[in-house]
Amino acid sequence: MDEQIAKILQAMKEAGKPLKAGEIADLTGIAQKDVDKAMKILKTEAMISSPKRCYWEPVS
Repeated sequence: MDEQIAKILQAMKEAGKPLKAGEIADLTGIAQKDVDKAMKILKTEAMISSPKRCYWEPVS
């Protein structure tokens, strides 16, 4: 899971804009259910934030 989390964070940083979970899944090639699980971890660790509903970005 740690490898997937790193890949998700990298994709979010490279995008340079808030992304939906489905967009992250498309960019990384990781299944959306796995992206959702990883994002739940990232949310609890305050590594991502939501500027608007359903969109996520890494915390600077």
